[in-house]
Amino acid sequence: MRNKTSRALIGLAIVGAGLLTACSGDDPLAAQAGNSEGKNYIAGDGSVMEIAENERGEPVEFSGETFEGQTINADTLDGPTLVNFWYASCAPCRVEAPHLAELSTEFQDEVSFMGVNVRDGAETAAAFERSFDIEYPSIEGKDGQVLLEFADYVPPQAVPTTLVLDDQGRVAARILGAVEQSTLKSLLTGVVNE
Repeated sequence: MRNKTSRALIGLAIVGAGLLTACSGDDPLAAQAGNSEGKNYIAGDGSVMEIAENERGEPVEFSGETFEGQTINADTLDGPTLVNFWYASCAPCRVEAPHLAELSTEFQDEVSFMGVNVRDGAETAAAFERSFDIEYPSIEGKDGQVLLEFADYVPPQAVPTTLVLDDQGRVAARILGAVEQSTLKSLLTGVVNE
């Protein structure tokens, strides 16, 4: 009886492992889950998803406060918007920060830029922003509320993730992982010219 039970349990374990492998095999984010190797983030693969204008969903409704106490929500932003989910000790966030700072200056009259800091306190976030000359505001997102409001587009552990919203507040593009400057510039130009 004991051998039958042991064999049954081993069989179930093998089947379960196969199912888990099948689920994570096609999804690079799932493959990293539980295997972060101490890096404290799941790196996106840099994949870009563009959504045609006629296929975009409803505008994303969100609201949050900056570290300075200013409320930012869908109604306070004007025109197309870039939303970047980040935190200071995330290595890919540090790589992309200079590109985001430069693009925010280049597109300052056409696109609103906003960060969502998913982990840091005010002092750490401010030090990061000073180091990389980030002039646009970031919402304090440690409580997960803003991330939840963007949950249809932002995997919870995939930081950094960058979204481009059109002038109606609908997601027009998403980049999982550190942004490549020329790619993001092209996405921003496209949404500005719609």
